[in-house]
Amino acid sequence: MQQPIASLEDIKNLVDNFYGRVQKDELIGPVFNKVIGDRWPEHLSKMYTFWQTVLLQEHTYSGSPFPPHVKLPVSKDHFDRWMMLFEQTVDEQFIGEKAEEAKWRAGKMAEMFQYKIEYFRNNGVKPLI
Repeated sequence: MQQPIASLEDIKNLVDNFYGRVQKDELIGPVFNKVIGDRWPEHLSKMYTFWQTVLLQEHTYSGSPFPPHVKLPVSKDHFDRWMMLFEQTVDEQFIGEKAEEAKWRAGKMAEMFQYKIEYFRNNGVKPLI
């Protein structure tokens, strides 16, 4: 049953279901699984606080989300798949303003990460962090 995103439990459901798909995906799963290894619980916990901060305005996340992604061996295809899985997960579970905001924010984040990764890769520049 679809419902609005309104609580930390909703965020946990979204994150758990999304990353469950990511781990099994033939394109992006190997990238995530190689980098994260056996630290999935830690990663999921960080994602709970990230989305809780972004969508519920409960400021529990601290950190900088981009630096861990800068050296990943990813391309536009990877970002497109990530976005497809994210939108599918949101659409299957949630409705309403926060669900639409989650998809919009994820899209903007994917767009920015892809642009920045390509910039650093193509210009031989290393990020400051």
